[in-house]
Amino acid sequence: MRSNEILRFARDDTREHTTRKLCDMTYPTPTMGIYRLLVLILASLPLGGCWSASESEVVVYTALDSEFSQPIFDDYQTETGAIVRPKFDTESTKTVGLTEAILAERDRPRCDLFWNNEILNTLRLARQGLLDAYHPPIAEQYPAEFRSPTGLWHGFAARARVLVINTDLVPQANRPGSILDLADPKWRGRAAIAKPLFGTTASHAACLFAAWGDDRAKDFFRQLKQNNVRILSGNKQVALAVAAGQVAFGLTDTDDAIIEQGKGMPVAIVYPDQAEGQLGTLFIPNTLAIVRGGPNPEAARRLVDYLLSPEVEARLAAGPSAQIPLNPAVPPDPRTQTPRTVRPMQVDFESAAEKWDTAAAFLRDEFTGG
Repeated sequence: MRSNEILRFARDDTREHTTRKLCDMTYPTPTMGIYRLLVLILASLPLGGCWSASESEVVVYTALDSEFSQPIFDDYQTETGAIVRPKFDTESTKTVGLTEAILAERDRPRCDLFWNNEILNTLRLARQGLLDAYHPPIAEQYPAEFRSPTGLWHGFAARARVLVINTDLVPQANRPGSILDLADPKWRGRAAIAKPLFGTTASHAACLFAAWGDDRAKDFFRQLKQNNVRILSGNKQVALAVAAGQVAFGLTDTDDAIIEQGKGMPVAIVYPDQAEGQLGTLFIPNTLAIVRGGPNPEAARRLVDYLLSPEVEARLAAGPSAQIPLNPAVPPDPRTQTPRTVRPMQVDFESAAEKWDTAAAFLRDEFTGG
């Protein structure tokens, strides 16, 4: 009869507050004494019983596109009975936007688990002390360079930063093979990148600042600007522009390029900088990180265990975006190369995270005017 009120009060912050609220309720006499007795009994039950529903809930700030992540959440809910509440953000700013949300909520976290589709913004949160350590046994199966030694984050299901090339416009003998070709005058006005302020393009920029040093990295991006490289809103838009023949080639992620290939568009993928002495191809993992002080840390740990399983990595690899598995036990999809089949860029992600602010300030000034 008043079960909705009892349930609402049972979710208040403390048992004392719950009891006070419930005991102040008035009920129709003659059964007032019975209701008060029932209320006191409910308030005295162990908190675990009152909180069992909410403790099975996990709030996930999710930068991986909902079309790829939501089906995995749905299956997890079906298999476990848990409730996953994802928060997504816009295509162009999602990684930075979700990171800024976690920073803004630091005094009262709402997020339990951050599923980032790159790594450097995860490391920014770690440097701010906003992540909790967790050491799932399965994490040991992953290469050391793609997981935190202190358990603050776990990398899986990577993407590579690749050149996507329109095969109708660029014959095979003339295909670019390095990110430096973006600055080559022969491609003036015919190449594209995503705005280097968000997502994997911003992470790639910070990695170049760490690998090359500030001066060379700044010079490279100034050359891109001078070469009239088109700056588009996201990596997906780069792949679309190449597929449509609006530009000859561009720098994007494997998932966006592979989706265009799957549509039958005239595009080829080049893993750049494979020659001796070149940088190699940058592989950027998805990352999982538990937010310190989040409402349901145990539910977050259970979901981390599930997402790091070989079954989930295999599913992401076989899906439309062909995410690249990092667990050696998971076979890659034939549509992609891996850090074991091509020369990977050797990256100190911690050093790249230290360069984030420097790179971001320069790129913001250079590409937006402030």
